Amino acid sequence: MYELAAETADDHWEVEALYDTCFAPGRTALSSYRLREGVPPVAGLSHVARDDLGILGGAIRFWPVTVGGHDVLLLGPVAVHPTRQGEGLGGLLIQTSMEHAGPQGWERVMLVGDAPYYGRYGFSMLHGVIMPPPTNPERVLGRALVEGAWDGVTGEVMRAR
Repeated sequence: MYELAAETADDHWEVEALYDTCFAPGRTALSSYRLREGVPPVAGLSHVARDDLGILGGAIRFWPVTVGGHDVLLLGPVAVHPTRQGEGLGGLLIQTSMEHAGPQGWERVMLVGDAPYYGRYGFSMLHGVIMPPPTNPERVLGRALVEGAWDGVTGEVMRAR
């Protein structure tokens, strides 16, 4: 059993260590990280999952960006410790966090990821939404939290100001 809670400043370095464990050492060189530099994660949407002993099993973060002048949530990274993978924890983090996004006023979410995996959570390829290079356009995915929220939204993904 896991308890999900909003990430706090006290969680920061433990979450960073989890991301280092789950992703390649050069993860911060990815284009999505350039959009995050100097911008804090969205409060109340970035979550940690801890087991009954308080051990961190997974984490998810969201960042504000814009596309064509529209506010967008950038999901990622989401990570589950290798010893906890296959238990549905990643899905729990995604679903729970997304349930909090709409009530906070967010209408659309995007990420760079694997379409077959994220398709399970309502994400599909975004056409005309351009991540900084070198990003494979087929991995740029989005989900509308409000019907039609992605309709007509195109352009470069920019760091929120």
